[in-house]
Amino acid sequence: MYLIRRVWRVKPREARRVATAAAIVGKAYEAAGQRSPTTVYFNGGTLPGERDVVVMEWTEDVIQSPYRAGNEFPGGLSELGALLREAATETWIEFYELMTEDKAIDLES
Repeated sequence: MYLIRRVWRVKPREARRVATAAAIVGKAYEAAGQRSPTTVYFNGGTLPGERDVVVMEWTEDVIQSPYRAGNEFPGGLSELGALLREAATETWIEFYELMTEDKAIDLES
């Protein structure tokens, strides 16, 4: 199982708006059966830590190309995609393998 994190570094005072758009996009992918439940979080500067950052994360059993045969993107998201692109100064995606019992090694040997 994998944790996938999509990160946007955004222009000042845009974090809440971008987080709203990301949450809507995440829900659309969930409704289309393309994604497990998503969590979106952000720091617009009111909390300690790195500000103007928005993160959407979800888990997947396998990592698959979004361009795979037969995959259909949810419709009606082009305006939100444009908002995300325009407000972002940088964006990237991170992949982490989740530790599960079946992957654990015996540390007592």
